[in-house]
Amino acid sequence: MFLPQVIKSARVMKKAVAHLIPFMEEERLANLQGKEDLDESSIYNGTVVIATVKGDVHDIGKNIVGVVLGCNNYKVVDLGVMTPCEKIIEAAIKEKADVVGLSGLITPSLDEMIHVAKEMQRAGLKIPLLIGGATTSKTHTAVKIAPRYDYPAIHVLDASRTVVVVSNLLDQGLREDFMEEIDEEYEEIREDHYDSLKDRRYLSLEEARSKGHKIEWNLPENAPPKPNMVGHKVYEDIDLNEILPYIDWNPFFQVWQLRGKYPNRGYPKLFNDATVGEEARRIFDEAQAMVRDLIDNRRIRASAIVSILPANAKGDDIVVYKDESRTEVAGTYYGLRQQAEKDKESSDPYMCLSDFIAPSSTGIPDYIGSIAASAGFGVDELAAKYEKEGDDYSAIMVKALADRFAEALTEKLHQDMRRELWGFAPDESLETQDLLSIKYQGIRPAPGYPSQPDHSEKNVMWKLGNIHENTGIELTESLMMHPGASVCALVFAHPKSSYFAVGKITKEQIDDYASRKNAPVSEIETWLRPILAYDA
Repeated sequence: MFLPQVIKSARVMKKAVAHLIPFMEEERLANLQGKEDLDESSIYNGTVVIATVKGDVHDIGKNIVGVVLGCNNYKVVDLGVMTPCEKIIEAAIKEKADVVGLSGLITPSLDEMIHVAKEMQRAGLKIPLLIGGATTSKTHTAVKIAPRYDYPAIHVLDASRTVVVVSNLLDQGLREDFMEEIDEEYEEIREDHYDSLKDRRYLSLEEARSKGHKIEWNLPENAPPKPNMVGHKVYEDIDLNEILPYIDWNPFFQVWQLRGKYPNRGYPKLFNDATVGEEARRIFDEAQAMVRDLIDNRRIRASAIVSILPANAKGDDIVVYKDESRTEVAGTYYGLRQQAEKDKESSDPYMCLSDFIAPSSTGIPDYIGSIAASAGFGVDELAAKYEKEGDDYSAIMVKALADRFAEALTEKLHQDMRRELWGFAPDESLETQDLLSIKYQGIRPAPGYPSQPDHSEKNVMWKLGNIHENTGIELTESLMMHPGASVCALVFAHPKSSYFAVGKITKEQIDDYASRKNAPVSEIETWLRPILAYDA
């Protein structure tokens, strides 16, 4: 059975149970007469407490896990999103949980999961801990989380694996061997990880900077394009019909774990796949029906802001000015540079985002753009309504579609910038697939992603654009955007700008970066822990 079918089955089951609850409750009370010590949880295969950790608002994957476990007769206690550690531990004790599951999407959530594991250890809990979410990995779980907790901490790749893992952990005949196998596998992962740290070589920060991406700014062909608009443009109550053509449907099918095989892996070829094609077509048609309902009945709203501001590079950083006079600094985007040594034969530069902006020393005026967009206003309320009605399928569907709308809106706004607002590609006429394949001029890297892994850089963007007040998109304490269906990115116009991954960096660069940002080294290490080339 495919995941969408499982979720739909749960919807039918919940409605049937809702009808039967009055009768079941009457029977339960009768059975409990004179049996005060009867454990109500004995009717389940086990109890699982699940939560999206503190500071994180994404919950599609967690909600799917909850439904799948519920369909397999597990009692699921869902604590929701942005759940504090103490609430998770309190619920685990109160509910006599057999398993605790943590979910998170962004990098700071990884540290919060480590904190939860430490606190569970301190509280003396002996409950298996499951780790899942887009940013999580088996390596991070094995290296950073498992050593902090005496009981198993296990990474679960996706919802379809959760039931298998939980059942193995709770089956007395399988439990010991399963846990031993996990322990051995994770020990091997830890050994490989630490060996890789020893083997990897890094350039000094000075040498990496000397080998940065060098653009000859004095050449006419390298002159930064002057924008048609300098400042901010706010978009309110955007017509979602206008962004439909920009939707990338592939991540939508990934949410539902519908994966085709070559040559039918991606949309729309997925519909031709012998195994999942029919189900993919069915869920796509149902998605189109919901899209029309969302738009026609204005059930969700979208807003955004686009900024193009005067800027110049200063070393690895990008200084943003208040106006074209360039006499007063409005803010600074701080950059990180590649340091991991490349092949000896390679002439590839050691890149930093500031390489794509004209240095202030050249006297050449340049600009940096940004986008913050959301299609998530009204989504949480609508999903809560569906969940109250026992319709988890529609609740998951609306969140998955809102994410697609947000990404599509960002794609369209970026195109509008290239064609009109910045205007360096007025004749661009790319098809949607070409846009998704990044065949346009420039890049739009997001804070917290490979080209600038530091989520705290969002603070600069929010301050410069007054984004919360202008759009309603706010940042959580872990710098997650809320509503969840939101996207932000920097925009670079130069034709030589390109995407790259910073990769691992040394303590030397962390110290230098912290000094430039005037922030404690420990705080910087927390934000950048996944890319540290050393243990911290």
